[in-house]
Amino acid sequence: METRVAVIGIIVEKEESVAGLNAVLHEFDTYIIGRMGIPYREKSINIISIAIDAPQTVISSLSGKIGNLRGVSAKVAYSNLITKTTTE
Repeated sequence: METRVAVIGIIVEKEESVAGLNAVLHEFDTYIIGRMGIPYREKSINIISIAIDAPQTVISSLSGKIGNLRGVSAKVAYSNLITKTTTE
C-alpha cells in the first residue's frame, strides 16, 4: 500500500456543522498526524488545518465528506512524498 502526506485546509462558516466535522475527523483519526484550529471571531469562522498520512483514496474520501457538510469547505495540498508500507 502507498501513503501520501497531505494537508487539508478547512473553513467552517456554519457553527452548527462543527459536530458533524468532528465526527468525520474521528472516523479518520488513525490517519491524522495533527490538527490545528484557529477561531477567527471577527469574521465568525473557524480555520482548521489537518496533517494526514494515508492512501490517496482515504484522503480524497475524507476531503469529500468534509466538503459535503453544510457551510464547510476543504482543499487538499499533497506532498510529493509517497511511502510504500507493508501489511503484515
